[in-house]
Amino acid sequence: MSKMNFLNTAVDNITMDQAISAIDNLILIRENSYIVTPNVDHIVRIESDTEFREIYDNASLVLTDGQPLIWISKLLKTPIVEKVSGSDLFPKVCELAALKGYTMYFLGAAEGVADIAAAKLKKIYPGLKVVETYSPSFGFEKDALEAERIIKKVIDAQPDILVLALGTPKQEKFYYKYRTQFNVPLVLAVGASIDFVAGNIKRAPKWVSSYGFEWLYRLCKEPRRLFRRYIIDDMKIFRIVWKYRKRKYLNEDIN
Repeated sequence: MSKMNFLNTAVDNITMDQAISAIDNLILIRENSYIVTPNVDHIVRIESDTEFREIYDNASLVLTDGQPLIWISKLLKTPIVEKVSGSDLFPKVCELAALKGYTMYFLGAAEGVADIAAAKLKKIYPGLKVVETYSPSFGFEKDALEAERIIKKVIDAQPDILVLALGTPKQEKFYYKYRTQFNVPLVLAVGASIDFVAGNIKRAPKWVSSYGFEWLYRLCKEPRRLFRRYIIDDMKIFRIVWKYRKRKYLNEDIN
């Protein structure tokens, strides 16, 4: 699939429906594909984190998450057609899985949260098969034995889709480090989406999200955890936009 250069990365400039179709194809070809959904925080991180940049460079699908990035794309006269956030994509993938008989594995969230989410999703999408859920121990990404345990669990379950809800950049870096061992047709990094479905964390109302203020809603809900990310780190996006504003190839596609 062709990608469009956008700021310091390249995105798949497609709609939600096109993304679901592409995901279906990726599952069928079974080539260890993985999907990332950049928001402002991710773009800021890509600028200084070479490992994170490499993960994005090699992703099978890069789907734009966040209304602010949509605004920026229009400002730069390279409009992205639609916001495809991880939190909106996740239930759509569950619907696809239920229709096609694909199996899913939920990795992440606090103990028991993924089970609650799975139960709710099974009621919404009859036939959905969540083969297993697992909440890794704290510091799992630095624990070789825990990593080995996680990989074995996923391999034994043989899911078609592995859903990572471990937080950025942990989820992306953890999978990328062990990607050749997992052998899963499709991996989807969704952050807090499982918490949203379970009701463990309340997501912003749709009208708030449509106006681009979901970040503010979350900041008000979790100020201590998110203050630095949203108020300090993410302000670097303005410098990044200024830096890439005149790149001549912004309107070109990458084949």
